[in-house]
Amino acid sequence: MKYSIRNKIFMIAVLAALPFVMICIYLLHSLLNYSRLYDQIVSNMTIANNYNLNFKEEMDESLYKLVVGYADFENISESSILKNPYELIDELRSEFTELKDVTTEAESKIWLENLLRNIDSLEHNVNIIEQSVETDGRYRQNIEMLDNNIYILTELIQDNIQYYIYYQIRDMGRVNALLNQEISRFFKVCVAGVVCTGFIVIILTSYLTSGIIRPIKQLYLATEQISKGNLSARAEVRTSDEIEVLASEFNGMAQNMQGMIDQIKMDERKMRKADLRLLQEQINPHFLYNTLDTIIWLVEADQPQQAVDMVVTLSDFFRLVLSRGKEHISIKEEEQHISSYLKIQEVRYRDILEYEINIDKVLYEYQILKMTLQPLVENALYHGIKYKRAKGRIYISGEKENNTILLTVKDNGVGMEPEELEFLQKEIRRPCQETEKGYGLANVNERLRIYYGPEYGLNIMSEKGRGTEVTVTIPAIKQQAATGGCE
Repeated sequence: MKYSIRNKIFMIAVLAALPFVMICIYLLHSLLNYSRLYDQIVSNMTIANNYNLNFKEEMDESLYKLVVGYADFENISESSILKNPYELIDELRSEFTELKDVTTEAESKIWLENLLRNIDSLEHNVNIIEQSVETDGRYRQNIEMLDNNIYILTELIQDNIQYYIYYQIRDMGRVNALLNQEISRFFKVCVAGVVCTGFIVIILTSYLTSGIIRPIKQLYLATEQISKGNLSARAEVRTSDEIEVLASEFNGMAQNMQGMIDQIKMDERKMRKADLRLLQEQINPHFLYNTLDTIIWLVEADQPQQAVDMVVTLSDFFRLVLSRGKEHISIKEEEQHISSYLKIQEVRYRDILEYEINIDKVLYEYQILKMTLQPLVENALYHGIKYKRAKGRIYISGEKENNTILLTVKDNGVGMEPEELEFLQKEIRRPCQETEKGYGLANVNERLRIYYGPEYGLNIMSEKGRGTEVTVTIPAIKQQAATGGCE
């Protein structure tokens, strides 16, 4: 029969715990029995001790006062000092009759029987004194009866009570000794039981855990082979539990891993080509020629400071393009990059170009793929503002929403017809090598999706005569934790 790992572990726990649970139940049962016996003895002794201290004194005093005429039998119960002898006798007989019923120790029961007989004798003598007092009031004979009968009987009753207490104390010592013997016996049985149980549990646990450890070891060896590059390694597990499912999934993963590796290599080659093509676009001769031509024009126009500023800006532009070979730069550096680009273009297109950059400074510490925004700004200038034939404006903004960063490049240029917009949206979703239009946008979108996943990239909105808005969606990843996950 096959069991799941959970059931196997449960069986091990039950096998290990059951003997100890049984031992604990036995111990608790024994302790409760001895505790009840001990409590009963203490309760019996407490009752007996109360009468040992008070009964003789109260009985002797009450009968003496009755004999000397200080009180009579009819109204003695109304006294706050004296006790009715018959009530004392009835109370004593009732209590010690109950003690006799619950007492198990033989010697104690003998003394209780003696005590009850003495109580009967005492009651008989009290009856005689009562009759004597009520009829002829023979004082001397009653005093003699007190001395010779009553006081002796109350003394005997007190002795009976003391002997009862004595044998109960002795019985308590016996119970205590039995309890110590039981504890000693339990300890020996417990040690022997633990040894035997431990031995059995070790054997059964070894048998059960081998069904868990063996397939895990096979899975470990297969994983080790995979880590060394042997993608043909497989884990052969037939246990009909979760490990078999895990091994099956592992084998499927190993089978798909080579395809995934090939796909990753293909994506990396595509990314390298896209990066190279984008870099070539950034350093195209036409842009460089126009910029240098503008610098020459500034020099000839006797504006050397503006020419120097233009050279510095161009230097900053290409420094950020190269970025020491890094694929990611901070959003702050990307902002500097597009700012350099727009400063250069502003000199050439000062009559038609205005721009504003408003990126939340909170975003400066987050990373972005280099050359993400510049192609969008260039597209807005050449395909939006330039064709407007009038003053145009480019607005760049950025904000963070939860774990996502949204960067927007918006222009008020010529815009697009709905058909053109739909066509361009389809084009940027294709590989950039296969696009017929919007290569720069497709290149940026493909790079973003390869690096960050299909849920990220570009979104384009446009309306003819009112301009175009391109939104970049990327995960919020801090620059210093470039290999980490989203924040």
